[in-house]
Amino acid sequence: MLEAKFIRENSDIVKKALKNRSDKPELVDKFLKVDQIRRDLLQEVEALKRKKNEASKKIGELIKQKKDAEGAKEKVNKISEKISKLDNTLGEVEKKFKTIVDMIPNVPHESVPVGKSEKDNKKVREWGKIPKISFTPRDHIELGKINGILDFERAAKITGSGFPLFVGAGAKLERALINFMIDVHVKEHGYKEICPPVLANSKSMRGTGQLPKLAEDMYKIQEEDLFLIPTAEVPLTNLHADEVIKEESLPIYYTASTACFRREAGSYGKDTRGLIRVHQFDKVEMVKFTHPDESMKELETLLRNAEDILKKMDLPYRVLELCTSDISFAAHKCYDIELWAPGSKRWLEVSSCSVFSDFQARRANIKYQSKNKKQKPKYVHTLNASGVALPRLVVALLEIYQTKDGSITIPEALKPYFGADKITPNHNSNSYPNCTS
Repeated sequence: MLEAKFIRENSDIVKKALKNRSDKPELVDKFLKVDQIRRDLLQEVEALKRKKNEASKKIGELIKQKKDAEGAKEKVNKISEKISKLDNTLGEVEKKFKTIVDMIPNVPHESVPVGKSEKDNKKVREWGKIPKISFTPRDHIELGKINGILDFERAAKITGSGFPLFVGAGAKLERALINFMIDVHVKEHGYKEICPPVLANSKSMRGTGQLPKLAEDMYKIQEEDLFLIPTAEVPLTNLHADEVIKEESLPIYYTASTACFRREAGSYGKDTRGLIRVHQFDKVEMVKFTHPDESMKELETLLRNAEDILKKMDLPYRVLELCTSDISFAAHKCYDIELWAPGSKRWLEVSSCSVFSDFQARRANIKYQSKNKKQKPKYVHTLNASGVALPRLVVALLEIYQTKDGSITIPEALKPYFGADKITPNHNSNSYPNCTS
């Protein structure tokens, strides 16, 4: 969240930021109005408490002097009643204040391009050559069927639409990709591997900015204060919630592979075929805690870590710098990495690399203690990136490495993990034991 003092003293800057984000600049006016009421109430309560203390002292003096203190006691009781009423009013105002602050997004970094939609995102670079395919390329849905590695029909029977089911070599490919990516991030990029819970409470979800803004996209466990995580960013960032980290421990790098769950409530009817947009998916995540002076440099390193995964598999990609209207609610600056999928004939996002400044750290209360112990603890900066998300990675890999007969060549870097050079077509149309329905 943004610091209340910052919003108060820089209201024009915050309004402009919200306008550039295509958000609601009127939130700032609501904040200023409620903030003033809140501060006036706080001053009034503090003034009354001072009066009560003075009146209480007077009671003590009157009793010592063996004088009648009933009038003074009545005065204290009246002040106490007024304080109680104001405290109740203040409590309601504080709730409204917190709700408004929670809905104000981060201010984009000055380098973020101003834009109204994803069309205004800026291409930073492309890597690799898009292969020339001499035959009509199949999309991943057809390739999955030919090779018996994807089964959307049975997944829908088990759960519903929007949930994938990997079979045989498809499940093995998913596992190989996860192990490959985790090994690269741990052994080459210096991350510590974590295996976190895939359920998080509302405090943790608020800490990273998913709540309250994105509540409709979350899967909620109704009987408990728990949500299925939309990304491992939530548990990894909240590892240090309400903690003070020693400055010499920074930067801290964590990586994890988890299942992720998103309702995609605002995306009905969009990209619903195959693996392009699913409600459950595997993802390898990277999270960083850094000193504020180093966070923008760490963003570039984070981006290179994600790119490295794709380079090792020789998958052509491009990097986009997202404009103000396309960055996430909590992001200060963000890059997207997109892979080319020839069968789908489109670029597919596989990673968002973001720096959040101290926005998440304020919400989750994550600070660092300077080496100078006389200084008060300050908020760290947090970063995260997909390193990378699997569904669209699988789409691009299948479509890039397909051959004319429908088989899939496995990238060199992945072969030791997959244990074979190819996925070959399953000519038996039923890859399961013989069964009827």
